[in-house]
Amino acid sequence: MLRYQTTGFSGYGVQYSPYYDNILAVNTGSNFGLVGNGKLFILEIDNNGVVKEKNSFLTKDCLFDSAWNELKPNQVVVAQGDGSLRLFDTTLQKFPIAMFHEHSKEVYSCNWNLVSKSNFVSSSWDGQVKIWSPNRKASLITFSPHPIDVSRALDNLPEVSQRDKLSPNQVAQNRNCIYQATFSPHDDNLILCCAGNSYVTLFDLRQNPGNNQKNFIAHRGKGALSCDFNKYRPNIIATSGVDNSIGIWDIRMLPNSSNQQGFQTGTLVNEIVNAHDLAVKKVCWSPHHSDILLSTSYDMSCKIWKDVSVQNNVPTGKTNGSLLSNGLLSNFKHHTEFVFGADWSLWGIPGYVATAGWDSNVFIWNGLQ
Repeated sequence: MLRYQTTGFSGYGVQYSPYYDNILAVNTGSNFGLVGNGKLFILEIDNNGVVKEKNSFLTKDCLFDSAWNELKPNQVVVAQGDGSLRLFDTTLQKFPIAMFHEHSKEVYSCNWNLVSKSNFVSSSWDGQVKIWSPNRKASLITFSPHPIDVSRALDNLPEVSQRDKLSPNQVAQNRNCIYQATFSPHDDNLILCCAGNSYVTLFDLRQNPGNNQKNFIAHRGKGALSCDFNKYRPNIIATSGVDNSIGIWDIRMLPNSSNQQGFQTGTLVNEIVNAHDLAVKKVCWSPHHSDILLSTSYDMSCKIWKDVSVQNNVPTGKTNGSLLSNGLLSNFKHHTEFVFGADWSLWGIPGYVATAGWDSNVFIWNGLQ
């Protein structure tokens, strides 16, 4: 296990470089990201296994996410709390080489297109998803999930118990926040996003506006905090939420399931109930295995799971809930605060993970040993 401390700054995200096996970007915020500066750390693992700061960039607001440019190895874009995105060149000092500012509230996620590699997507607390070119200041496309009556949807959901229901005031506070938006690694026309109103939305850019999205309620009407496409099974996605669970869904099934109130609910292929003791902040499929994923949580742990619903890409008819072990492969408990960020290494022996948390620690460890 390797460790680096971002002293004075709490970790919100970490991402391995897609080009170098020893370079990582870590996005952080001072005062737990609640107020004050942000800082982008570019870390390097030397030949002796020591993690060092290669470069860093101080910003005026917290950095909630980062994404490497898939065409230029030295460029990384960050999502900032003032509603802007900033593109940095890691070989330069202090200042970004480009800024993109259209969101009216915090930009909470950014993700680079892995197929065309020419653009990136952002999502914000303002309820909008935007696609950008690094060569233009103005966004290419802006869209948002269809307007929905969130309070009524939550009140009428039969699977939401009285104990789990949120009040209309609680719903109103977070319903417009889109916590994450990500491109499909298989089709650059598909974008997946998840929001505080518990809805997960799949956008298809080939369809006409107004008819280009499918929405479904996830996580029992509570907030959906993270989403990711499976790297090997194009139709499979995973989500995580405030209900402490991880949901695995088949996007081909989305149009076929609606509850009696008319609010569309997804069809779970598998679910890891009570995956963590508190809300599951992030979920991410392995880049090396079709049936392995990791999760991070406010319970200060990071876990690695096996999706038992499939074996060799063939459905097994099993669920993680039917196992005594729940499919848990690894439970990393070295963080002492909320664990927000995690990423799989694309390089070397499969299983290496980097995690970042509010305790200012970045850990690099192998979860499959």
